[in-house]
Amino acid sequence: MSTYEPDVRQLRKPDKHPTIFTAYAAPAVGESFVLANNHDPRHLGAEFDIDYPDSPDISGWEYLEQGPQAWRIRISKLSAVLKSPDTPKNLLRQEMMTGRQGGAQLPGADRSDDAAQGHWLLARLGKRVLRPGGVELTRTLLLRADVSRADVVELAPGLGRTAAEILPKGPRTYIGVEGDPDAADAVRRVVAGHGEVRVGDAADTGLPDASADVVIGEAMLTMQGDLAKHAIVSEVSRVLRPNGRYAIHELALTPDTIPEEISTDIRQALARAIKVNARPLTVAEWSQLLAGHGLVVDHVATVPMALLQPRRIIADEGVIGALRFARNLLVQRDARKRVLAMRATFRKHREQLAAVAIVATKPG
Repeated sequence: MSTYEPDVRQLRKPDKHPTIFTAYAAPAVGESFVLANNHDPRHLGAEFDIDYPDSPDISGWEYLEQGPQAWRIRISKLSAVLKSPDTPKNLLRQEMMTGRQGGAQLPGADRSDDAAQGHWLLARLGKRVLRPGGVELTRTLLLRADVSRADVVELAPGLGRTAAEILPKGPRTYIGVEGDPDAADAVRRVVAGHGEVRVGDAADTGLPDASADVVIGEAMLTMQGDLAKHAIVSEVSRVLRPNGRYAIHELALTPDTIPEEISTDIRQALARAIKVNARPLTVAEWSQLLAGHGLVVDHVATVPMALLQPRRIIADEGVIGALRFARNLLVQRDARKRVLAMRATFRKHREQLAAVAIVATKPG
């Protein structure tokens, strides 16, 4: 029997699970190792179920010591082969436990759960749809923008979730312009062989005049101040060809007549909750912003802002993805506290928050 005894008590939380899985790979089948930790690692059972289908569940582990200062558990190795490391389950587990996506560092991975920007915290927890109106509003946006056989530019593509929706529709070309190098690396893996991703500024893309048929931006103008909003829309207008379409999916305040003092309160509450200086506009203000740069609004669609509601999470992530996200919340206390605070803010202001998709055309 193996005498190997990995002690993870002094490790940082993100390093513990990868270390434990490495430890499981060391003994031969039929041997065991003793894990030392500073809390009961009972949630590891789900991890072993994914990667080692023949490993024992938690009830089959042998507890040698059960707190309060230390837990020591003998874990027997009953399966020799890890499932393919390229399966979606294993890739997703690696992303969640190491802060990487497909080998690429997730943005904000070096920040604590308390300090991370809200959208990157959700990504760290395994959430892949980060847009306020969910995947269905994104699909409505792409349908109205008509990306098939078009030269498409996506601003701030994040982790590539929308790029994965665009590519099957057969654009002529795809270019992503992403300000975060880590996010750009993640999107490159999504579009490999079918498009390119550049690290750049949405307000100064470096793309030629009149070079795009469609420009798409989701949940990024909301995060900009007024001057930056205008600079980005001006850049889009420059890059679009005549009759080109600009498609946005953003957070909106409602109704259009919402008093300024309420708008200010909501923006301040959002900034505190998501650690980003979010500045959503009303639907009318979003339309006016686009019109101010010579674009003609053709389509507007709105849905409730329900990003962290269970039904929306299941619709966006699927049942397995939703369960995975919920499991991560259960085992990561600091992250759970942040997400619950975000959800409380969204719920408190749910009558004044919506998601809006707008498609506007540059006149020919």
